[in-house]
Amino acid sequence: MLKKKDSYAETVDSLIGENIKIIGKIEGKGNLRIDGMVEGDIDYEGNVTIGETGTVKGNVKCGEISLSGTINGNIFSRAKLELLPTGILVGDVEVDSFVIHENAKFDGSCKMTKKHAPETSKEKSK
Repeated sequence: MLKKKDSYAETVDSLIGENIKIIGKIEGKGNLRIDGMVEGDIDYEGNVTIGETGTVKGNVKCGEISLSGTINGNIFSRAKLELLPTGILVGDVEVDSFVIHENAKFDGSCKMTKKHAPETSKEKSK
């Protein structure tokens, strides 16, 4: 098993190491960790972790995302985006939950996706 660099990361199903550069779209499922460079969009059914040496030039669509590296592109997260102290994000964000740590850099706009409010007793009786 791969050794975790961040306490945030769960088990890693796929790893793009520091010495790897990928040009093109990445699709998959499970947990993905990027420590290298990706030029292209990422569409992932699962969680994505961008390590401190990781760079993505493209849009990212996934479950949860933890960003310690750099993303130049838009992010659509079906759950949570955590922008860690070394993280740099240049692009727009659409997420349920957004956590920005001190010293992180964010240049873009944020849209919080709507969660359905619980029904009130009046709505249930209709």
